[in-house]
Amino acid sequence: MACGGFMSAPVCLIENDENGKLHVNKKAKDILDGIHEPVVVVSVVGLYRTGKSYLMNRLAGQQSGFALGSTIESKTKGIWMWCVPHPNKKGHTLVLLDTEGLGDVEKGDEKHDTWIFCLAVLLSSTLVYNSLGVIDNMALEKLHYVTELTENIRVKAEVSQDEDGSTDFMRVFPSFVWAVRDFTLELKRGDKLITSDEYLEGSLKLKPGSSSQNEQYNLPRRCLRHFFAVKKCFVFPRPASTQNMRKMEKLTEKELDSEFLEQANNFCCYIYNNSEPKTVTGGQTVTGTALGNLSEVYVEAIRSGKVPCLENAVVSLAKIQNVCAVEKVMQFYVNEMLTIAQLPMRPEELSDIHKIAEKKAIEVFITMSFNDIDQIYQKELMGKIHNEYQDMCQQNHEASRIQCEEVRQEVFGKLEKSFSDGSYLKPGGYRQYRDMLTQLTSDYRAKTHSQIMSEEVLSIYLRAKEEAGNMILQADQSLSAAEQEKEVQSLKNEILKQRQRGLEEQNLLQKQAFKDMERTHDEYVNQIISQMKREQERMRRDNEQVLEAKLKEREALLQQDFQQEAARMQREIENLEADMNKQETSQQSTLSKVVEGIGTAATFLLPGFVPKAVGFGLSMLSKLF
Repeated sequence: MACGGFMSAPVCLIENDENGKLHVNKKAKDILDGIHEPVVVVSVVGLYRTGKSYLMNRLAGQQSGFALGSTIESKTKGIWMWCVPHPNKKGHTLVLLDTEGLGDVEKGDEKHDTWIFCLAVLLSSTLVYNSLGVIDNMALEKLHYVTELTENIRVKAEVSQDEDGSTDFMRVFPSFVWAVRDFTLELKRGDKLITSDEYLEGSLKLKPGSSSQNEQYNLPRRCLRHFFAVKKCFVFPRPASTQNMRKMEKLTEKELDSEFLEQANNFCCYIYNNSEPKTVTGGQTVTGTALGNLSEVYVEAIRSGKVPCLENAVVSLAKIQNVCAVEKVMQFYVNEMLTIAQLPMRPEELSDIHKIAEKKAIEVFITMSFNDIDQIYQKELMGKIHNEYQDMCQQNHEASRIQCEEVRQEVFGKLEKSFSDGSYLKPGGYRQYRDMLTQLTSDYRAKTHSQIMSEEVLSIYLRAKEEAGNMILQADQSLSAAEQEKEVQSLKNEILKQRQRGLEEQNLLQKQAFKDMERTHDEYVNQIISQMKREQERMRRDNEQVLEAKLKEREALLQQDFQQEAARMQREIENLEADMNKQETSQQSTLSKVVEGIGTAATFLLPGFVPKAVGFGLSMLSKLF
């Protein structure tokens, strides 16, 4: 279910329970469960009473929604969520997360604030940090939560070869946007005008020297530089007078400062155009359903006193997502089949319906499934769809058999009556019986020519009447012994021919089953190749983005004469480049394994089946590389 306007207002996604521990709100989780399309997740964090919620309302295209508050009290508690159709990306949902204001003295729970900040980082594809005034040392010290990320979040279950793990963090962390509110300075450095991005870059410049004071000064700056590959800055003048600020939700655009309005529009355009869909390790895109499950996995780790680990979260998420995906996709497939199929029908007609339903089901599964590396769940789904389709084919056979049996009873009723009253037990009776049998067989076939079990039902009936036919033949005194022998053989030949027709009929059904299985294999290979191609492309882009950020950082360190740090950065760059090369070379073998795995599953489902599509699947590999 796409989100197309179903949320008229935000709901709380993560809140405190009665014991003061974080938990995921069921209503919000249910909403996310219904969103099967990719999500672009934008979170806003910052000190309380800095106007965070107003920006999120603007992104939602609404005047109000997230509570603004007009007093010194922090209005937002926990993390609130608003899902709206993405204005620029068709088939995507924009998920806006407004976090509880950090540093509320009334709360006095610093660890709670840290977890709120960490969850915003873990769940979003773009993180907006909102602050007042200017970017100075005080502002950066208030962003101390970023310095604690490595203590409160792990990317991998095992220690990375990267000296500080920054490459791993950069790959999975969101892009970072600093929104500076009520900015009154002129954007100048000396006599030269600078951009807001240059202003941010200058504010993150490291101070040379190894004193504890310098280390404390550099720590938040270094974290922002090392953990976020993409950094952007917007500076906003005061939006209105102090008096009007208390009623921001009611102000029209004409009542807002024109420069503020221009910056707000620029901010929204940037978020719409540049915020990527949320992904996790491996470049896999997250849907609304996955985001809800991911929220629960992270919150459960925090509740149990563990440090959330992205790698472990992906494993947990995969199991949750894939079990659910198989179940829901099977329901979808069955509903599609039952809605359209009116049994009995020709095998090719049922096959066409199966083809459409299966294609849709595979598309839904590819969208819902997650990190199914060994295709365990895809194979399970293949087996279940195959079994369900075979059951439906069997039901179709049985429905056809019943209809054919009804026609057979109606058509051959005359013959049965003549059997009962002994009409054929007389001289010349066998000729009459044979003529009647031939005529009624022709009538039966005319009425059941479109039924798949027509010949099988007829074959069973004729075999059952073989003894009766022989009895009539022996009672017919008008035929000589030689003629009787000839008729016995002729009757046997007819029954054998009819049995052969029944076998040919069943053989055609079997061929149709093989054809369906071949097509299933093709469809799975096509869909998986497309999905893996998208994931590999996203991984490639993420790696290039991280590499570009590290190259830029190395140059900045060299210019500032941080030789030791520049050397460490060079080692990280070399490790990243080696890792990228390894990923490139392993992609083809991974895809080959996937295609082979699906072929094996098909062979398992239909013994002796060797899909032609295996060759097709392997030929598709070249399109990826």
